[in-house]
Amino acid sequence: MELRPLISVLFVFIHQLAFSLQSKEQVLLDMRASGSELGWLTLPYENGWEIVQTVVNGSLFYTYSVCSIDSTEQENWLRTTFIQRRPGTSRVSVELRFVVRDCNSFDGASVACKETFNLFISEADADVGTNFRKGQFRKVATIAPDEVTKGRELKVNTETRIVGPMSKEGFYLAFQDMGTCVALLSVRVYYKSCPSTVQSLAAFPETVADALTVVEGACVENAVSQATPRIYCTAEGEWVVPVGQCQCLSGYETTGESCQACKPGYFKPYASSELCQVCPDNTRPSSTGATECQCEEGFFRSPSDPPTSPCSAPPSAPRELTSTTLSADGRLQLSWSPPLVTGGRRHTGLRDATVVVSDLDSHLNYTFTVEAHSGVSQYGTDRPTATITTALDYTDPPKVTLIHLDDRSPTSLSLSWTLSRRPPVHINHRYELMYRRKDDDGERDVTTYTVVISDKSSVQINDLTPNTTYTFRVQALSPEGNPGSYSTEHEFHTSPIAESQVQGNSTMVMGAVVGVAVILLVVVAVLLLRKRRLRSHVRGGPEDPYFSTDQLKPLKTYIDPHMYEDPNIAIQKFVTEIDPTAISKQKVIGVGEFGEVFWGVMKPHGRPEVPVAIKTLKLGYSEKQRQDFLSEASIMGQFSHPNIIRLEGVVTKFKHAMIVTEYMENGALDIYLKDRDGELPSYQLVGMLRGIAAGMKYLSDMNYVHRDLAARNVLVNSNLECKVSDFGLSRVLEDDAEGTYTTRGGKIPIRWTAPEAIAFRKFTSASDVWSFGIVMWEVMAFGERPYWDMSNHEVMKAINEAFRLPAPMDCPSAIYQLMFQCWQHDRSTRPRFSDIVNILDKLLRNPESLKTIADFDPRVSIRLPSTSHCDGPLFGSVPEWLESIKMSQYYESFTRAGITTMEQVLSLRHEDIRNIGVRLPGHMKRIAYSILGLKDEISSLSVFSV
Repeated sequence: MELRPLISVLFVFIHQLAFSLQSKEQVLLDMRASGSELGWLTLPYENGWEIVQTVVNGSLFYTYSVCSIDSTEQENWLRTTFIQRRPGTSRVSVELRFVVRDCNSFDGASVACKETFNLFISEADADVGTNFRKGQFRKVATIAPDEVTKGRELKVNTETRIVGPMSKEGFYLAFQDMGTCVALLSVRVYYKSCPSTVQSLAAFPETVADALTVVEGACVENAVSQATPRIYCTAEGEWVVPVGQCQCLSGYETTGESCQACKPGYFKPYASSELCQVCPDNTRPSSTGATECQCEEGFFRSPSDPPTSPCSAPPSAPRELTSTTLSADGRLQLSWSPPLVTGGRRHTGLRDATVVVSDLDSHLNYTFTVEAHSGVSQYGTDRPTATITTALDYTDPPKVTLIHLDDRSPTSLSLSWTLSRRPPVHINHRYELMYRRKDDDGERDVTTYTVVISDKSSVQINDLTPNTTYTFRVQALSPEGNPGSYSTEHEFHTSPIAESQVQGNSTMVMGAVVGVAVILLVVVAVLLLRKRRLRSHVRGGPEDPYFSTDQLKPLKTYIDPHMYEDPNIAIQKFVTEIDPTAISKQKVIGVGEFGEVFWGVMKPHGRPEVPVAIKTLKLGYSEKQRQDFLSEASIMGQFSHPNIIRLEGVVTKFKHAMIVTEYMENGALDIYLKDRDGELPSYQLVGMLRGIAAGMKYLSDMNYVHRDLAARNVLVNSNLECKVSDFGLSRVLEDDAEGTYTTRGGKIPIRWTAPEAIAFRKFTSASDVWSFGIVMWEVMAFGERPYWDMSNHEVMKAINEAFRLPAPMDCPSAIYQLMFQCWQHDRSTRPRFSDIVNILDKLLRNPESLKTIADFDPRVSIRLPSTSHCDGPLFGSVPEWLESIKMSQYYESFTRAGITTMEQVLSLRHEDIRNIGVRLPGHMKRIAYSILGLKDEISSLSVFSV
C-alpha cells in the first residue's frame, strides 16, 4: 500500500505542530528532541516501518510510519535503541503521539486493515546492539486511537502507559504492527521525581517518584527539630504531608526558608517558629543574635520572670499604717496606703490596702509589719516595710454562741459549747450552766434552776429523769467573777429506758421491708427479660446475626460543631479526653490529610488494653488546622451505633494532638472485597449491606447528611461488620423545607453523587440514598470501580441520558431492583433508609429470594474494547483478550494448555477453564461470561453483515 497519502498529510501536520518540551519529568528518551538519526531497528528490514525526515524551522524531525494493509499476514516490528534505566526507578512512563488512518477510507482495499498496534518491552543489563529477537519481548499494552484520521484533517492521539516494575540496567521498547496505517510522531520515555525542596525549614533531597515514599530531611542552618523531619513523595512527583517541623534556634528568626540572626535591639530566647521581639522596657539594647536583653542599672528581673518580661525596680515601703478595733470578739483591722514607688511591677500577695485579723487576745501587745513585695524587693538596699504595735484591751468575757449535745442516756446528758472568740491563754475563764426540766404541757417546772459551775467548756449532767426534756443556758465568768451574757436557751431530751430495744425492733422491721422490695424487683426483672426474649424470637431469633443489633431511633439531633463560636467547646461537649500515656502507637498504616495514621493499643485505667486506630496531627500546625483536624471528632463523638465507627476519644491537652477510634482489622470495604473476588456468598454480601444501611438510617434519623458514602469510606472488622466512617465532607441538614445543604465549592465524588447534588450543590438524605445504591453495586461487584474507566464528564453525560450501571455478575435480581430504585432521577421517589433496612431484612429472612439472578450483559459490565471499525475478529490474540478483561495473569496457563487462538477460546467450556488452572470462582465467572459475550457479539455482527 502506498504511504504517500499518510506522509503528505504528516508533513503538513509537522509544520503546524506546537510541541512543548518543558516538563517536570526526567526524560530518558525523546524521539522528537533527538534531531538526528534514531538508529531504531525494523523487522522486516525493507518492508514495514519507514523513517520520515522533515525540516521545521531549521531543525530536523523524524517520524516512523507503516501502512501495510494489503496482506493478511502482517507483523512489522520497530525497536528503539537501548534506554538506560536510572538507579532507583522501577517504573517509567511511555508517552506516545500518533496518527491512525480510518480503515474505511481505503475504498475496499482494507481487507487486513486494523486500527491498533502493540507496545512491547524487553529488559537487559547491557546493550545487545542489532541482536533483535521477538521472543525476548513481553507485551505491555494494545494501543488504540481515540480518534482516527479521515482525509487531510489529522486526528492526533496521545497515549501514556506506565511500564514496570523493572530491575535490570536498561530496556528496549518495541512497536508491533499487525496491519495498521499508523504514523508514530513522538515517543517520550520519562520518570517523575520530587525535586529537592526546603519546607518548614527542613531540606529534602531530590527523590525518584516511584511510589508513595517517606523521605527524611535535615534542618537548615541554625534550626533544630525534636524529631527527624520527614515528608512523603507521591508517585506523581509531588511532596505531601510534611511531618516534623524545624524551628529557628534562640537568637534566630524565620526569613523565608532560612534562619537569620536577630537584629540589634531584638532578641529571641527560645528555639521556636516565633519572630524576634523588641527588647522590653528598662533593658539595654541587644547585639546581633541576642537571646535576651540585659536589665539597665537599678532594674532587675525576678527568678520566675521569663526573659521576655521587662525589668523593674524594687518598690518603696507602704505608708500610713493604722489599726482599728472592730469589736470585743478579738478582731482588729489594719489599713495602709500603697507605696509611692512601685518600680513598674504589680504587687504579689495581699493587693488590698486593708486586712482584718481575728482571734486576738486582750491585754497583749501585737506588732504588725506590712512589706511591699513585687518579685524584686530582695534586690533593694532597704526592706520596704511599715510596722505598728497595738493591743486589744477588753475585760468582758466571751459569749457562748452554741450548745452541743455530745451524748445522752435515760439519766444523763453530755454537753459542750463554743465561744464567740478564743479565750486568752493567760486568762482562766469559768462557766456557769443553768438547767431545768420542761413539763409536757410546755409550762415552766415548779422547781428552780439547777446551777453548775465548770472550769471547762463541757459538762455531764447526771441523775436526770428518763424520756424528759430539759432546757439549758450557759454564760462565761471573768477571773474576777464578772458574768458575761447568757446564751440562748437550748432544749435536750433524755432517752427512754427501752430505746435500744425499740431500735432493734425497728431494724428488723426495716430489714423485712427491704427484703420484700428486693424480691419484687427480681420478679419484675425476670418478667421483662422473658418478654424481651419472646420479641427477639418473633423478630428473627438470636441465631440470625443480622437482626441482633437493631437500635432504637435516636432521641437526639446532630449539632454542627461549626455553630459554636469557640470550636473547643464542641470538643469538650462531645468528645472524651484521653490521657496520652494510655496510648501506644505501633505501626503506620496510612497517611491522612493532616498527618500519619497508626495502628496502636489503648490501655485505659483499670481496663484491659484494646487495639485502636490513631490519627495524628503533624507538627507545626496552625490553630485552624488543629480545629479542622478535631472537627471530625466533634462529629463522631455525637454518634453511638454498631454500624458507625466508634470514637474512643481525643488527645488535645498535649502538643501531639490525636484522634483515637476503634481499630477495624480488615480495613476499607472496597479493598477487602477486591482481595476476595467471588469468595463471599450473596447472603453474606447482603448482610454487609444491611449493616451499612442501618448505620445510614441512624445518621438520617439524626438529620445528618454524609455526602461521601462510598465503599472506600466503609470499614470492616474481624467479624465482617461494616461501619460507616470518614465524616470529613459531611454536613448537617438545614432547617429549610427541603432539608438541603448547599456547599461552598470543592471537589465532589462524581461517581457516587446524585445528579441534583452535582448540578445544584444540594445534598439531602435522598442524595445519600443514591450513593448507597452505588455502594450496593460496588459490594456485589467485589470492589469494581463504578463506571469503570469512563471519565467524570462521560459519567455525568451518561447519567443525564438515563444510563444506569448494569447488574454485576451473579447479583440477585431483588438487590439490583433496589439499586435501581436508589438511582431514580426524581429524589422524592427514592426509598428512605428505613425502607432500605426493611427490604434487606425481608430478603435476609428469606434466603430463597436471593437465588433469582439479574440479567447480566458482559459487553457492558466488562467494558470490552470498541469493534466499530473492525471487520475481522474481535481480538487479534489471546493476550489482548485477557488484558481487556483484566485476567492477564492466566496468559501462561492458557499457553501451556495450547490455547493460543481466539477460535480455541470461543470453544472453551466451563470445565475446560477449570482444567487450564483458573480456580477462583470470581475469575472463572469473569472468563466464562466474557466468552459468552464474545459469542453474542459475533452473532450480532454476523446478523448485521447479512
